[in-house]
Amino acid sequence: MICEETKRALQKLFPADEVIAETPEEAVDDSEKKAKKPVPRANGLLERDYAVHGYHLDAQVAADQVVEAVGILDKADFFIESITGVDWIKDNQLEVIYDFSRYDFDLCRVVIRTRVDRNNPEVPTITEIYAGANWHERETHDFFGIKFIGHPHLIPLLLPEDADFHPLLKDYKA
Repeated sequence: MICEETKRALQKLFPADEVIAETPEEAVDDSEKKAKKPVPRANGLLERDYAVHGYHLDAQVAADQVVEAVGILDKADFFIESITGVDWIKDNQLEVIYDFSRYDFDLCRVVIRTRVDRNNPEVPTITEIYAGANWHERETHDFFGIKFIGHPHLIPLLLPEDADFHPLLKDYKA
């Protein structure tokens, strides 16, 4: 099965004890988890219940592992669906979230996440692997200020060219 092969390929990025399967209790009690404050977790690979989360594998990687993790997915014939950000203002971090799928939908969907310091939000670009990531990274840069190092043309996509603000940061004031 493609999901198991992908999980094994991604496991090389993590120590053996950092691969966690979601228990049925966690899946059922998801509403209670949403009420709790999110806690940043260390690098790791989680198996998720697709019916609950909409994806099968969730990999939290360091910023310097993003290109390697994405390369693994490219070799397994995944395509990039989206890239977005999350502002964890209380943790002084920004998170970049990459969503991947395959054309044989629902067999395996993967999320790659990385967190960076909010004061220096830099992540390597994945445009050399997925050319289609170009505009996703530009949009994420527009709205969150995350710099994609090595991006071939990191200029505003949706905001004015002279914009010096990032409207999806939680401390942004219009």
